[in-house]
Amino acid sequence: MFELMKLPFKDNALAPVVSAETIGFHYAKHHQAYVDKVNELIAGTEFQDMSLEEIIERTYDKPEYQVLYNNAGQVFNHNFYWNSIGFGERIDADLDAKIKEHFETREALRQKIIDEAVKLFGSGWVWLVEGVGGKLSVLATRNGDTPLVLGFKPLLNVDVWEHAYYLDYQNRRKDYVEAFVTQLLKI
Repeated sequence: MFELMKLPFKDNALAPVVSAETIGFHYAKHHQAYVDKVNELIAGTEFQDMSLEEIIERTYDKPEYQVLYNNAGQVFNHNFYWNSIGFGERIDADLDAKIKEHFETREALRQKIIDEAVKLFGSGWVWLVEGVGGKLSVLATRNGDTPLVLGFKPLLNVDVWEHAYYLDYQNRRKDYVEAFVTQLLKI
């Protein structure tokens, strides 16, 4: 059985970029609901002793497991999201060198993430991922999809579902994304 991860910060620590009220709904309601649904769906099944990553990989692209896949993906994606937030924490020297190699500057990477998040139609995620040979790229996924099933190693992500920003920004996704990426994302 899975448990809701403990946030690595206090619920008011992201203000004014993300309010404590948004964290309350996003984390305590939405994220918790995904965890609860995964636990309900795996109870007494072949999946009950698997890791989240194993569940995602084994249920990907299988219509009979679509609900489990989506909810497991959302748990994974949200866990990753909360851990992509940093206060003064930034990336290590190896990742910094890779960013310079693939994007030239951190600012160029930030702008690429912002651009992908703003143009993503509907709900989803924008990721910094590492592919074959250590190549970094920015990848958008929809709904509960994760880079894991596409052969990428996720490094950071931004939640572009409305529940991540609507209480604070209403329909101003771009304002949320710009503030989040420039002030909270660990790059």
